[in-house]
Amino acid sequence: MKKHPLLLLISFFLLAILHQQDALAYDTTLYHWSFKPEKENKPVTTEPHFLTMLEQHGGIFIGDISKKELYLTFDNGYENGFTAMILDVLKQKKVPAAFFVTGHYLKTEGELVQRMVQEGHIIGNHSWHHPSLPKISDERLKEELESIKTTFTEITGIDEMHYLRPPRGEFSERSLALSHQLGYTNVFWSMAYKDWEVDKQKGASFAYEQIMKRIHPGAVMLLHSVSKDNAEALGRVIDDARKHGYEFKSLDDLMLKRKMEALPMSGEER
Repeated sequence: MKKHPLLLLISFFLLAILHQQDALAYDTTLYHWSFKPEKENKPVTTEPHFLTMLEQHGGIFIGDISKKELYLTFDNGYENGFTAMILDVLKQKKVPAAFFVTGHYLKTEGELVQRMVQEGHIIGNHSWHHPSLPKISDERLKEELESIKTTFTEITGIDEMHYLRPPRGEFSERSLALSHQLGYTNVFWSMAYKDWEVDKQKGASFAYEQIMKRIHPGAVMLLHSVSKDNAEALGRVIDDARKHGYEFKSLDDLMLKRKMEALPMSGEER
C-alpha cells in the first residue's frame, strides 16, 4: 500500500518529539567520577547516587569484591612509545586487557590496534575528540562514539564495540543513559593513580608501589599507556599480584558473570 507523504512526515515529527522528550527526562548534572580509597587492599566504594545511576544504566566500576580478580584497563589517548612494551608483557604473562582509544589513536596507530585485537584484547571507546560527554548534545555524543566504532571496523573488520570509558571521568545521567541506549557499558574504575604526566615519571619502583598498594578484590584498574613507569613495572605487578592470589580477568568475563547472575534461577537451583 502506498504511504501518503504527509503521514510519513507527521510520523517522523512525532518520533523526533518523543526522542527529545525522552532525552530531556534525564538529569544533565555533570559529575566527576570518584571513589573512596581504602587501606590494606580492601575494596573501595563510591557515592550512593553514583551507584544508583550505574545500576540504572548498566555501568560498572568494580567486579566481585568477594573474589581476588583484577581487570586491567588502559586509556590510550595518544602513543608515547610504550604500548608495544605493554603488549609484549601481556602476551608473555598471558593477561587480558582492555584498551580505550580515541580518534587520534585510531588514526595514527592502526597497527598497534590490530595487534591488540589479534592478541585477544578488548578495544573500548574513549570518544573521537575526548570531549566532556555531559557538555555536548545528544547528536554530538552519538557522532563521537560512532566515529570511533566506524574507524575501528575499517581497521580491524570487527563491527562490535561494547565498552565506553567516559573522557576525564565526567558523566551525567543523560550521558550514561544515551550511551547505554547505543549499546555501551560505561566502564569507570576502582584503582588509579596520577600516572599520566609524562614529564613527571618517577621510575618503575614508584609505579609498582602505587599500583600494589591500591589493588583489591574486584579491582577495575585504570592505567595510562603513555607512562614509561607503568610499562616498566607491569611485569612485576602481574607476577606479584598472582603471588598474592589474584587472577587477571577480562571485562567480557565480568559482564558474562553479571548476565548469568541476573538470570532467573530454576526450581532446582532455588
